[in-house]
Amino acid sequence: TYDISNKPRLGYSEVQLVQTMIDGVNALYDEDLALQKKQLEFPTIQSTHSLVAKHVTKEKWDKLCKISTKTSGFTLAKAIACAVEFDNQHCGIYAGDWDSYKDFADVFDPIIQEYHGISADAKHTSDMDFSKITGNVNPEAPVHSTRIRVGRSIDGFGLSPGITREQRVGVENLFKTASANFKDELAGTYYPLAGMEESVRQQLVDDHFLFVSGDRNLTVAGMERDWPEGRGIFHNKEKTFLVWVNEEDQLRIISMEKGGDVLGVFKRLAGGIEAVKDSVKAESGKDFCLDEKYGYVHSCPTNLGTGMRASVHIDLPGWTAHGVDKLKARCEELSLQPRGTRGESGGQTGCTYDISNKHRLGYSEVQLIQTMIDGVNKLYDEDLELQKKLYAFPEIKSVNSLVA
Repeated sequence: TYDISNKPRLGYSEVQLVQTMIDGVNALYDEDLALQKKQLEFPTIQSTHSLVAKHVTKEKWDKLCKISTKTSGFTLAKAIACAVEFDNQHCGIYAGDWDSYKDFADVFDPIIQEYHGISADAKHTSDMDFSKITGNVNPEAPVHSTRIRVGRSIDGFGLSPGITREQRVGVENLFKTASANFKDELAGTYYPLAGMEESVRQQLVDDHFLFVSGDRNLTVAGMERDWPEGRGIFHNKEKTFLVWVNEEDQLRIISMEKGGDVLGVFKRLAGGIEAVKDSVKAESGKDFCLDEKYGYVHSCPTNLGTGMRASVHIDLPGWTAHGVDKLKARCEELSLQPRGTRGESGGQTGCTYDISNKHRLGYSEVQLIQTMIDGVNKLYDEDLELQKKLYAFPEIKSVNSLVA
């Protein structure tokens, strides 16, 4: 809703100003109707090979395009903006609130089922009981660091692509108050991005904790509106427990430390999630968004379920010599995902890899952590064998050569 008025005051008569206002408002109204009509036209989806292109048909569009969600007024057009704008999307859709998954289920359901490989009647089970984990990563494995993160969303607030300005500030204020109640190992400080002192900002950059604006996907998806208001970072004194507030998810809860103690990092994460949950509940009476079918609700449907990514940075020189493509294939067999240590699109350097769980939905947190531990140990054992092979005396085929 806008307040539209005459601009000039002096040099025009009252009649002229009122006439200009009437004519201008009528012109704006006619143009607005044309813009609304254009918004309801079936869009050209640039990412022609995306899941959006496959599942957002004209029939579904015509059925859903006029719906606005109750929590944040989100629309299907906003949900698929990245697939319309860019030609490189695989999934190409975001949810603006929990309502989006329900109101636009005709689109979201088949995309989620295809991406995660689950059936239409599947149900998700969460399990953070770290006592069920067997073993740990081999202490002799050359693991530099371990990091486990999950996303969480508070019921009643929009998700980042659709959240209103007031809701975003509300999430931040709620977390600030809740985090003041954290005890012992989890106790720490919240640093809002808005008005951040340069010395604090530089320290967060040096610690690789700071998230920044400028990501084209997040911008087009609507996640960087009103930047940097309502956003911030919390970390404990030891810098092993972090929470990002209002980045891609309302809350991204992270446990991390040097070395390969995956079980210890998971244990801290479980305690941290409970602390956040209990504090938010005590402060507001609100729970995390937990869907019976899709688990913990996130803005990106690829993160539904556990929303968990558990990773280690590990040296694998044997696999590097054997071939990166072969390592990728082996990780696929072990339900793992290898990346370069610079992130998803940052490339690979040296023989250090970021190895994480592949799945999010359809498996519990305990199952994913166990799979990651077992898989990393397997890769390490195989790497040692490949190194032996690498340094074994070779069979020289040219038996009459000077080399032989």
